[in-house]
Amino acid sequence: MAANAGSSQKLEYSEPLKMTRTRTIPNSNKILAPPPEPSEKEKERRAAADKKQKALDITEHLFPVEEIAARHGVSIDMHKAANSKGLDAAVAAQRLIENGPNVLAPPKQISPFMKFFHCLTSLFNLLLILAGILNYILLAVDPKGNKVNTYLGAILITVAFLNAAIEFYQAQKSAAVLQSFLDLMPAKCYAQRDGKSVQIPAADLVLGDVVFARMGDKLPADVMIFACTDMKVDNSSLTGETDPQDRAIVNDMKNPLEARNLCFNGSLVVNGEGYGIVIRTGDNTVLGQIAGLTANEDSGKSPLSKEIDDFVKIIASIAITTAIVFFLIGYFAVYHDKPSGISSTLNFAIGVFVAWVPEGLPATVTMLLTIAAKRMATQNVLVKDLTGVETLGAITLLATDKTGTLTRNQMTVTNVWSSLNMYSAFRSGANAGSPFDASSPGIPEVLSIAALCSRAKFDRTDVPMAERVVLGDATESGLTRFAAANIGNFDEMSDMYPKAFEVPFNSDNKWAMTIHNKEHATGKYTLLIKGAPERILRLCSTILINNEVIPLTPEHSKAYDEMYALMASKGHRVLAFAQMLLPRDQYPDDIVFDKEKKNYPTTNLCFVGLVSLEDPPKHGVREAIGRCRSAGIRVMMVTGDHPLTAEAIGRKINLVLSDTKEMVAKHRGCSVDEVGDDEYNAIVIHGEQIDSLSEADWDLIFSKNEIIFARTSPKHKLQIVKRAQAMGHIVGVTGDGVNDSPALKKADLGIAMNISGSDVSKEAAAMILLDDNFASTVKGIEEGRLIFTNLKKSIQYTITHSMPEVVPNLLYVIASIPLPISAMLILVIDLGFELLISLTFAWDPPESSTGLMKLPPRKPVTPFSIERKRRLATRALQPVYDAESGEEVKPSWFTTFKHDFNALFTGVYWRERFEHTEDEVLVDAGLLSWAYLEVGIIQTIGALITFFVVFSMEGMSPTQAVNAQKAGQFTDAFPGNQEILAKAQSSFYLSIMIMQLFNMFACKCRYRLPFGKYMFQNPRNFLGMICGVALGFFIVYTPGVNVVFGTSRDTAFLPLLIPFAFGIFIIFYATMRTLFLRKFRPTTLNDEIIGLNMFPTVRSTQSKTIQPTV
Repeated sequence: MAANAGSSQKLEYSEPLKMTRTRTIPNSNKILAPPPEPSEKEKERRAAADKKQKALDITEHLFPVEEIAARHGVSIDMHKAANSKGLDAAVAAQRLIENGPNVLAPPKQISPFMKFFHCLTSLFNLLLILAGILNYILLAVDPKGNKVNTYLGAILITVAFLNAAIEFYQAQKSAAVLQSFLDLMPAKCYAQRDGKSVQIPAADLVLGDVVFARMGDKLPADVMIFACTDMKVDNSSLTGETDPQDRAIVNDMKNPLEARNLCFNGSLVVNGEGYGIVIRTGDNTVLGQIAGLTANEDSGKSPLSKEIDDFVKIIASIAITTAIVFFLIGYFAVYHDKPSGISSTLNFAIGVFVAWVPEGLPATVTMLLTIAAKRMATQNVLVKDLTGVETLGAITLLATDKTGTLTRNQMTVTNVWSSLNMYSAFRSGANAGSPFDASSPGIPEVLSIAALCSRAKFDRTDVPMAERVVLGDATESGLTRFAAANIGNFDEMSDMYPKAFEVPFNSDNKWAMTIHNKEHATGKYTLLIKGAPERILRLCSTILINNEVIPLTPEHSKAYDEMYALMASKGHRVLAFAQMLLPRDQYPDDIVFDKEKKNYPTTNLCFVGLVSLEDPPKHGVREAIGRCRSAGIRVMMVTGDHPLTAEAIGRKINLVLSDTKEMVAKHRGCSVDEVGDDEYNAIVIHGEQIDSLSEADWDLIFSKNEIIFARTSPKHKLQIVKRAQAMGHIVGVTGDGVNDSPALKKADLGIAMNISGSDVSKEAAAMILLDDNFASTVKGIEEGRLIFTNLKKSIQYTITHSMPEVVPNLLYVIASIPLPISAMLILVIDLGFELLISLTFAWDPPESSTGLMKLPPRKPVTPFSIERKRRLATRALQPVYDAESGEEVKPSWFTTFKHDFNALFTGVYWRERFEHTEDEVLVDAGLLSWAYLEVGIIQTIGALITFFVVFSMEGMSPTQAVNAQKAGQFTDAFPGNQEILAKAQSSFYLSIMIMQLFNMFACKCRYRLPFGKYMFQNPRNFLGMICGVALGFFIVYTPGVNVVFGTSRDTAFLPLLIPFAFGIFIIFYATMRTLFLRKFRPTTLNDEIIGLNMFPTVRSTQSKTIQPTV
């Protein structure tokens, strides 16, 4: 109603509400040298592509409706729309066959088989399958000597399939939950067919159909309006614009999204009703065209997936290199003069390769992510992709929509000014005024006007107020909810005071009036009016103060001006309320009010008060954004709403704390051009500026910590995400509208809303907030950071035992020592107690209750990282574009492989490969050093000492053992020696298990020392230890089982004290290492951001029953 007036008038009051805050800690704000400008040809290609994306294939709004009706061969009645004939049923049926149903084409679905195949062909699983195949090659080389490989190969391949099955099951389960939320089209609609109004499935609509929509209906297609009454639509899902848009049969706008005579598929009718001609259906609608943008975007692999692939490449490279080197050493140093030299050396080389592969690690990673996903599901966060759990913790920039994501998309009364007193109806730190009291002077009159002078109504009255849906535009809906919350007998109001006359809101008057049969001392009728404050004040000559009507004076007008300015400065929508008790002598009881005669008063009214409304932030949003910023994550708003509204909301939710360039200029009393780029830290960009931004402009924008993009289109949102990713940001995008979908799809992690979110946005996103609570994002970030930390601990623990498995195999060939551990026992380690214990890391709590959210993102974006990103981009495989369409053509697999392979032989590749960065990756040099050079070697020495001590206890010195091995005396022909070897191998196996128990405690701590209360905060660690130890002793000491695994039941316990001593040394070494790193490489925490408001919103309301007057 008067919303447009209120929002336009607020532009006159630019002085913001002063907030108590201090300056934000500045960042370096170093402006990078822009990358080379693209060539003229590239600029032309980009311009053509942008134009193609930007253009909406709609021009009907520029033509007379009669011409459009003739074009579609439909009969309409401009004067009595309900009498329109519409299409003949036969014609409609034929068009349905020709053009297809009015549905959005579902996203391309991958068959379950291909999904499983994709899971199976991950690099880690391929490595396991390769290891299994190599075991069968060994079996073929020496069937008798490698009989056990029949089982080993099968187990390795089975583990790969099992790991793929777990990942596939989780993905299918998430997809099934998502599918239950999706319903892409309204089920039914009303259309004129053969001169009759019939209800048909929305999918059966065709071009030229005449459809009818009224308040509360969703438009089933794009339609051109030819008749309407007080019709308003909510386009927020498409454009982000929160204000309801008036619809009319006359249009003077060229942009189809701003055309007044068009309504779009998916838009909600919030007021009035109308008839229109269907001009677009299905994928050709604006909704369909925006949804189509998502099909062309791909977010690519998650950071975790890339790092796991890199780790697999490292392991594979080490394994292959080691196998080749020791194949050559083994052949030329040991087996070259033996008849079976090649087969024996090949057997040894493949054994070394298999020993390097951590068979249980893929299952560990998948299970840890699955456990984290289940934990997030309990917090109402649905994860569609397992790696998305960690991606949320890795994001450096969170781009969020405003309407429905940060705010409630529900206008709410915030302040009421009546009887010269300000009341705060919505309690928050930013709202001024006394607590609202429904019995205060003037407030009952305000509530009556809000309740009665309105077209909004509840959909039902048999449920509590909070569960009802308001049918009406956003402003009147907010007033209705406010009145209903404060009037005990609200549902009886319309019956108690029936409406006798009404003048609806229109853009000329900018007010709405109703006259009710509400008895008072001097007459029967009461006039109620609300609208634009400046218009209402002109109609008034008196003011209601302390329940008395007194003349309106200049002092009253001045107080009004101050309050209006204060409300408008906070970005609120402001309405004025007035009334008049119509005297019986001028307006008798039998009078019939008439618009034509204008026999109703429009002057000398009594001013009652001002009411301000806003779309308030959701509860918890302010604290959530504050925690994100404290965690080093840059949060920016990308909205289709007005810049002033966006900035006003941003300042309430910790998104904007410092001054913009314009504010700095105002404070200094200088022009905007005189303000330097390093003098401000907040920036608001209008969507119209985006297309003309240069590379340097983008660098300047992203150098600021507080960014708002307003009046953006879906294409703009997509462009912003791409620009941020090009600078190295890991981008998370939250949104609920169709206009957010392309950006959700392109982002590293798209986060959609379930309740308020559109179906298209849910399809495009990788994560869905089931309760629409933005604060769940912060929980997800903390969970993502925790799972990354725990994954790193688990991998560090798991691969440490590789050295005690690999080194003995090498010594077995090179030094001819007896084989310390068999291939079957290696597999039992990897898939036995190691798997049980490594899984328990999933439940490790953070080492500090707040430490995780004080650490910077693990891949921070700095001037150096941006420069490096751009430098690497110049050597990346350059995109190729189709000459006709201008679209990018993805290179073939062979082209990509050739480019990457050639890069390996360049010096610059290796310099950049080992270039120091601030990034923290899953498997870094520190982790590999711990596993392979530090604790891995300690464990190898401890296990080998235990191995040879067992030989000594059995009367065989190490030298004798080596000689016996050279003489081939550990075969079935020497049962005594074979039993000694079985005892030594059993002790070696148990030694690794015991030292790994101590290693588990050492790996639990990255920042603190490995002892104290924290060691006991995860009871599942001890459960895993008990199960792992039980399994280890079961394999060694159980009759019958020891025969399968080549262990001995007579293994002594005394030698196992040696690995206990080495385990204690591991704890000591980890302590010294941590102290060393604390001193020479201390952990850097984020700087504190001064001015964050972390207090919650408080609400306080009272209710009062309004009694009928006598």
